Amino acid sequence: MSLPWKFRIDDQEFTGKRVLVTGGTKGAGQAIVHRLVAAGAAVLTTARSAIPDAPSPPMFVQADVSTLAGIETVAASVLERLGGIDIVVHSVGGSKSAGGGFAGLTEQSWQNELDLNLLAAVRLDRLLVPHMITQGSGAIVHISSIQRSLPLHESTTAYAAAKAALSTYSKALSKELGPKGIRVNTVAPGWINTTASEAMVKRLAAHSGSDDETARQGIMDALGGIPIGRPAWPQEVAELVAFLVSDRAASIHGAEYVIDGGTIPTV
Repeated sequence: MSLPWKFRIDDQEFTGKRVLVTGGTKGAGQAIVHRLVAAGAAVLTTARSAIPDAPSPPMFVQADVSTLAGIETVAASVLERLGGIDIVVHSVGGSKSAGGGFAGLTEQSWQNELDLNLLAAVRLDRLLVPHMITQGSGAIVHISSIQRSLPLHESTTAYAAAKAALSTYSKALSKELGPKGIRVNTVAPGWINTTASEAMVKRLAAHSGSDDETARQGIMDALGGIPIGRPAWPQEVAELVAFLVSDRAASIHGAEYVIDGGTIPTV
């Protein structure tokens, strides 16, 4: 599906910028890749596997960033192919845990969610941030989730806990890196209209023995509804990220931006 409107893009805004986007072959990650490429950036992205029928991004490395070996492969590729790094967007994430609440989460389920949704960012930052410190500049965006404060206990407790930890880690990192010329911010999306969100719907439907529409409505009910009446488009998330890593946001640091259509009902 495509947006019913188009954003105006300065095709020179990120010229000369070297960018890594994790999880950039689908969903919001793919939209972020396309947005930054359109603005002139040199972008490398990574995922467990490329999507055969999707347009290939300019630079791609196949790696599982939920593992330390995968992270090391990505970091080495960034330095070899880009020659350095100016912007890192940690978009990779998601949940594959089955429904069933707390009791349905095994030891491996918890480890998988933490590896993908928290430790992937921590490990990659540990390898790439020193290069940003050396050059005295850089921008990092961690993609968290509104589930850090609004968890769905039936299906995503471990995912929500990992994202909460990611937001806390991001804030701590910002305090350390700000004086060194590196900005760190977090984006917390709510429901995004992606293939991954639809896959979760199907898992919940299968677990409960219902249909997709019932499962989808169940998620909406658990979230308390979306006041604007629809989930966010991936391109809208990408537009927010592009702003945060740009010079237009030079004083925005250590902040978290929620993009959820008003889902969270409190201040």
